[in-house]
Formats: sequence, structure tokens, C-alpha cells
Amino acid sequence: MSELVTGEAVVLGLRTARLPSRALARLLDWAVYTVAYFILAVGLLMGLSDLEDAAQMALAVGVLVFCTVLLPTLVETLSQGRSLGKVALGLRVVRADGGPIRFRHALVRGLVGVIDFGLFAMPAVLSSLFSAEGRRLGDIFGGTMVIRERLPQGARDQGAVPPVPPQVMHALGADLVALDLSAVPDGLWLSARQVLGRMHELDKPVAAALGDRMAADMAQRTGWPVPAGLPSLVYLGAVLMERQRREWERASAAAYATYAAQLAQQQVQAPYGAVPAQAAAPAPAPVQTPQGQTPQGQTPPVRQLGYPQAPQPGPVALTKPAEPTEPTEPTGAAAGGGGFAPPA
Repeated sequence: MSELVTGEAVVLGLRTARLPSRALARLLDWAVYTVAYFILAVGLLMGLSDLEDAAQMALAVGVLVFCTVLLPTLVETLSQGRSLGKVALGLRVVRADGGPIRFRHALVRGLVGVIDFGLFAMPAVLSSLFSAEGRRLGDIFGGTMVIRERLPQGARDQGAVPPVPPQVMHALGADLVALDLSAVPDGLWLSARQVLGRMHELDKPVAAALGDRMAADMAQRTGWPVPAGLPSLVYLGAVLMERQRREWERASAAAYATYAAQLAQQQVQAPYGAVPAQAAAPAPAPVQTPQGQTPQGQTPPVRQLGYPQAPQPGPVALTKPAEPTEPTEPTGAAAGGGGFAPPA
């Protein structure tokens, strides 16, 4: 396993790939590139059958160089170190510092690969066996290495700093907040993380001795001695957690400041609750024809914005019903009777 450190003293635990997995990935890549070579060579020779034998031989050599050096270089450059065989085995080519490779790294690997995989791949096998990180000659000259990307959960958890109990952090809270951590170098942070992450793998006396030495160095640089009765490893873990808390606060403050600036800019451009001019002053409705619509000369009703309300019923007037009148008795001819009328 290779330990790398970034500029912020963040440890990257990289598990380098060993010879068996790398050899299997190389065989898969070799099979793919061989098939590509035969397809290209046969296609070009059939399409250019009129060429002379020397020209056809030169074309076949060019296709071989392309499929042996240039094609693997392009694949590793565009995929950032993931060829088909490496993707199948969960491997990846990275720089020696853990970053993604570029074209020059892939080109050096491809050119030196001609030597690595010549003579039955004996140069690559021997260099991988004698290298602590399993690097072949192409990796050594190109400044790269092959790591394992897919790891089991136990391997991913290995190397993590164990958390300090909450009650201990609560008891040491006032002293931790007042610490000045600016004088602690990155190398000491890295060493403390490595010891805490692997203290279960070390013998207890060895881990205690390393913890005492680093705790004394940490106390000298921070000005806060190890409290009486507190184990040195717990002391180192508390200081590391305080540093992580400060880093998290700084990152959170920067993110919140960016969000507040964006929100203020949006409010300046469009204040909250403001009604656009088009909605506040709607354009007058055009004069319509008198076919059951707005008559000429009348102002159309203004549409009110907001949640519609149900119409309120008006007051109901209660009136006394009119009493029926008695009919009057008709007289004379109006009544239609048969009385005697004297002659004139």
C-alpha cells in the first residue's frame, strides 16, 4: 500500500496492483489489440491490393506499430489510465503522486512497453517482482504506477483514523478550541494519521512508544501538554479531530458566503415580492363588437390578482305578500244578466 499526501496534508491510501492482476489485465488488452490489428491489416490490404509487396509490408508494419504503441497510448490517455483489461480487473494507471496520467506518461509507458513485453515479458516480470510497488520499467521511466480501484469494505476501512469518544472531546473542548495549530508541520500531521490508522496492526508497546513521542512533539508545538491520565494516542486523535473541525468550519463559511452573495445578487435583480410592470398595470382590453361582449364606451373590469374568493350573497329583503281583494258584484249589462231594459 502506498501513502501519498496532498498539499492540505490529506492522506491518500493507494493500494498498488500486484503481478497476477496486472498480468491478467495485460492479457485481456493484448487480445483486444491483436483483434484490432488483424481487422485493420486485413481491411487495408484488401482495399489496397494493387500495392507492391514492399509497400504492403511497410503498411503492415505501420499498423503493427499503431496497435502496439499508439493505440494503447491513446486509450490510456483518453480513459485516464483505464484500458479495457484494467477496467475488467478494477485497476488504473496513475502518476507517482496519485494524479491522473497525461499523454506523455502514456507515451513513455507505450514505448518502454516494447522492451517490457519482449523476451516473453521477462523484463516486466522481473522489475515488478523487485519493485516494492510492483512497477515495471514503463512505470519507472514514466513516473506512474498501477493501483487497485475496487477494494473490499474491510480494505477501504483500513487506515481510517478511529474517532475519539464524545465524552472525551466534551471534556477537552475548551482547551482544544484555544489551541494554535499553525506551528504544526504537515509531516507531523501525516505521521499522526498513519499511527492512528494502523495502531491496530502494530504491537501495543510499539504503538504506545510512537504515540508518546509524537504527542510530546505535538505538545511542544501547540503549547498544550498531554493531560494527566490521558493516553497519548487519544491526545493525538483529539488534536486531529479539532483540526478537521476547523477545516470543515472554514469550508462551510466559504460555501455559505458564496450562497449569500448569489442570493443578494438575485434579490437586487428581482426583489422578493415585487410585481412585474406587466402584471401591475395590465394593458386595456380592446373594444369588442356588441355580440354579447364588452359594449362600446364601457371600461372592462380589471382582473384582480390573488386567490379567487367566493361571491358574497347580498341582503335579502323580506316583504309581506299582498292580500287578495274581494271581487265586486257586477251590475247591469257588464254583469251579462238578462234584466228588462225599457224602450227609449
